[in-house]
Amino acid sequence: MSSLSRDEWIMVGFEALCEGGAEVIRVEPLAKRLGVTKGSFYHHFSTRRDLQMALLQAWEQRGTDEIIEHVQGSAQLPEDRLRSLAYQTFAVQANADAIEAAIRAWANTDNEVAETATRVDQRRLDYVAKLLVAHGMAAEVAQRRAKLLYRTLIGEYIWRSGGGPTSTREEIDELIDLLLN
Repeated sequence: MSSLSRDEWIMVGFEALCEGGAEVIRVEPLAKRLGVTKGSFYHHFSTRRDLQMALLQAWEQRGTDEIIEHVQGSAQLPEDRLRSLAYQTFAVQANADAIEAAIRAWANTDNEVAETATRVDQRRLDYVAKLLVAHGMAAEVAQRRAKLLYRTLIGEYIWRSGGGPTSTREEIDELIDLLLN
């Protein structure tokens, strides 16, 4: 029996989630896809729900924690951090658009996922608002502008998933300039 890493199971779980939603995240089909027995799965997870929760944790870690950590180390000035954040989040990343869309669709049918998505959204908004406040913006204005940036980013994911072009660096710079002024 071949044993895979926990991360390999998480990656194939994301693939399934993006292809067919949370309902298709099933142990036996995933094991078959990976060419292993179900025993490999149970080495890392006790239930299907454990894998699903691991997907949410990985989404938050990779799509929020790691990005914030990178941005914090990328520049000293808050406006430069905001640009770094925009460049990183608006960039095309393997499966990121599909994963974001799949998590949001899943949140419509699962309260625990919805609560996680809401918490992650708030963390992301708070981080952007914090950068804007550090730039010198009033907190109320910073919160509104953080929402505008986040909604624009979600629109970018949808646009690209429908075949639209990715925002250019110049367009991202113009967006950040608008937010900062």
